[in-house]
Amino acid sequence: MNRIEVLVRQTQDAYGWTDKLINSIPQTQWDNVPDIVESSVSWQTGHLVVSLYFHSIMAMVGHQMDLLHKLPLRDYDSLFTNGHPKKAVGKVRPEQLRNHLTLMQQRSIAVIGDLAESELKVHCRQPKYRIPLPKINLKPLTGI
Repeated sequence: MNRIEVLVRQTQDAYGWTDKLINSIPQTQWDNVPDIVESSVSWQTGHLVVSLYFHSIMAMVGHQMDLLHKLPLRDYDSLFTNGHPKKAVGKVRPEQLRNHLTLMQQRSIAVIGDLAESELKVHCRQPKYRIPLPKINLKPLTGI
């Protein structure tokens, strides 16, 4: 396998685990926002839809007009990026979020699969300032 194929496979595996987790929760519970977590499955799924579009699609190949016409990404951005999960309750049906997540996952895989090997080479500039790292004692603890 070349690096693109490995990246596609790893991304498919990650999406598979995401789907397995999301699908294990009944959609009737997707809008529950427990106080301790202050989030919901609906909010997390919507956040993934927005994140996949911006970070895995648009950042690589630019805006995709067909997706912008199919999905209410502007609404999703306000609900699922900076919006509080309680304000998103009941705004989007779980089936719609699930379908839109699947659509983003499929497009993301297609975008990654269409990359050229040379596009994986990114030249990162060195930071201007060195960030100090904490000194970690790796010796085993004694006396416990």
